[in-house]
Amino acid sequence: MSQQVELSNCALDARDTEPLHGGASFGLGHRLYRTGWILAWTLLCAWTPRTLHFWRRFVIVLFGGKIARSAHIYASARIWYPPNLVMAEHSCLGPRVTCYNIATVTLHKYAIASQGAYLCTGSHDIADAHFQLIARPIAIGENGWIATEAFVGPGVTVGEGAVLGARGVTFKDLPPWTINVGNPAARIGARIMRPAGPSEPC
Repeated sequence: MSQQVELSNCALDARDTEPLHGGASFGLGHRLYRTGWILAWTLLCAWTPRTLHFWRRFVIVLFGGKIARSAHIYASARIWYPPNLVMAEHSCLGPRVTCYNIATVTLHKYAIASQGAYLCTGSHDIADAHFQLIARPIAIGENGWIATEAFVGPGVTVGEGAVLGARGVTFKDLPPWTINVGNPAARIGARIMRPAGPSEPC
């Protein structure tokens, strides 16, 4: 697991703000930005029909997301901070996905986060008396698949073609082209792709 810490520029020092006593973890400007983002998503995107991926991409890009034109983002997905979302061609955030991207979340080509998956870049320093907020980026490699209601923790890299099975939980990197299930996720085999054959006639 990567040890890189990637806090937002607006993250505050817990020694100064004391979040355990109700203090803020982020500056006022950041909180106002996120309020605007939540309102925009709720009013402009959350109710939209399934097929309007182009419109949702457009709104996320307006708020700073780096989204390829062929990426799919469903209306019920929840994105915490659009500037920290990077989606390559044909990647997908499925229905009810939570993208808690205090640090950057990157989905490479054809990477999929399925229904109800949770991509969590944020945590707290449990050894710190002030409970400092920390964050580490998540990357899902090309052709990687995070299945239904699976959880990916801070700092995890899901290798190319790797699978995290339904309701699986990982706080460690997943090697490329592996199948991983359970809590904590364990490797149960290799993912072997069949060659693409000719299309069958209707």
